[in-house]
Amino acid sequence: MRKSAYYVTTPIYYVNDSPHIGHAYTSLACDVLARFQRLDGHSVLFLTGTDEHGQKVEKSAAAAGWPPKEFVDEVSGRFRQLSELMNYSNDDFIRTTEARHIRSCQELWRRIAANQSPQGRDNIYLDTYGGWYSVRDEAFYGEAELIKDADGGRLAPSGAPVEWVEEPSYFFRLGDWRQRLLDYYGAPGSGTVMPESRHNEVVSFVEGELFDLSISRTSFSWGIPVPGDDAHIMYVWLDALTNYVTAAGFPDEESETYKTFWPADLHMVGKDILRFHAVYWPAFLMAAGLALPKRVFAHGWWTNEGEKISKSLGNVIEPADIVERYGLDQVRYFLLREVPFGNDGDFSHRAMVGRINSELANDFGNLAQRVLSMINKNCAARMPQAAELSEADKELLDAAHGLSGRVRGEITENHAFHEALNEIWVVVRMANGYVAGQEPWALKKTDPERMATVLYVAAEAIRHLAILAQPFMPESCAKMLDQLGVPADGRDFSCLGPEGAVKPATELPPPEPVFPRFVDDAAED
Repeated sequence: MRKSAYYVTTPIYYVNDSPHIGHAYTSLACDVLARFQRLDGHSVLFLTGTDEHGQKVEKSAAAAGWPPKEFVDEVSGRFRQLSELMNYSNDDFIRTTEARHIRSCQELWRRIAANQSPQGRDNIYLDTYGGWYSVRDEAFYGEAELIKDADGGRLAPSGAPVEWVEEPSYFFRLGDWRQRLLDYYGAPGSGTVMPESRHNEVVSFVEGELFDLSISRTSFSWGIPVPGDDAHIMYVWLDALTNYVTAAGFPDEESETYKTFWPADLHMVGKDILRFHAVYWPAFLMAAGLALPKRVFAHGWWTNEGEKISKSLGNVIEPADIVERYGLDQVRYFLLREVPFGNDGDFSHRAMVGRINSELANDFGNLAQRVLSMINKNCAARMPQAAELSEADKELLDAAHGLSGRVRGEITENHAFHEALNEIWVVVRMANGYVAGQEPWALKKTDPERMATVLYVAAEAIRHLAILAQPFMPESCAKMLDQLGVPADGRDFSCLGPEGAVKPATELPPPEPVFPRFVDDAAED
């Protein structure tokens, strides 16, 4: 059962924020991976949701004049709307205010508390905490991690203000788990933490001075009570991270969902929250006696026209705005095509228009439109019959038939979505060169049988391209497959190869452009 299952998660998004391009980017990568795995025959659980507790949320709700629950209900709704806007295929949307999650968090705490660390000490103990705390980051920082502002004051590494906090707190013996964590990461290239630069970053942190972690607060009340001590609220990150096992069915470890999907195959996160996912989370799971996620992948950040994105600069990129301007699948394509996944990237209007017009409209869209138009006009709008294949025909078909293996490796093993699209575009351009070289429009007069073969081979290549590009651009590829006469049950990866080809004489609908050019004089000057 486990062999054919795949569990991928986004971080659950903090409801103090409104959805922006960073949220859209992480979820999009997970969506493409989830769609790909489903088409490849796997049972998939794709999770997203909202993190709704903590001091920052409590303060924001008070500033807005709302009770915390009403505040988080409203903001969480915006993230559900983001999923609908971006056409994500998530199987679950979890909220940390749900009863199932509260039950799961408290059980995880009990199990951690009931066990001992590798040094034979209680995992959790009560003491008094004094340290620098960032409300915005919901994180504690050591003195050595802080940076100075222009006036000599202290800031978190993220640039957020910090305040000195002293209060009773339960602590988790994080330092006792150092060697177990290092064993979990393995050597560079093991794939537990990716990309490799992030693996090295995490190992360096754990090999350093690993302090015990404060995991409860008493200075606010908006959170999950510590079992047996209602005066304490669970540390928001212990609460938030537990969502991954909650959605898998924990604490019911005998449930089919839990047995099928836990441990998670991939936690996809932004690089700013890598430490929480790659250090704290596996340590909590080890202490509770639960299986560890197979991989954590941390991607980079976006800038806007070369500038850091921030509310103060007024350059936040709203997903709804760019989808309305450029089109949904065009935005999905650009975000995963423009930048090597894992690196930082820059969003620019000129780059977006360039990708739309050069690659989507001119390369892929034009290929499909002219081949299908010639079939419609010269083959009575029916899929033509191929005669004897030439070396050029075989070369293109072999490239199309072998494409899935190359794409699979880049998406599922490397999470190099840009490379997967590059592999697809190699065949797109090869197919365009094939059509240009074979000149089926000229063959109509001199060799109609050969014209039919060329159009059939080109259509078969397009079928493969559209099936494999579905995870990235589901609506556009569905339209293309409709025009190719591919039935709804003929679009998963089991239908790749010659056995899944559209039968000759299949009636095809009139072709319509799938990827129109983006007309913008300012961008094309």
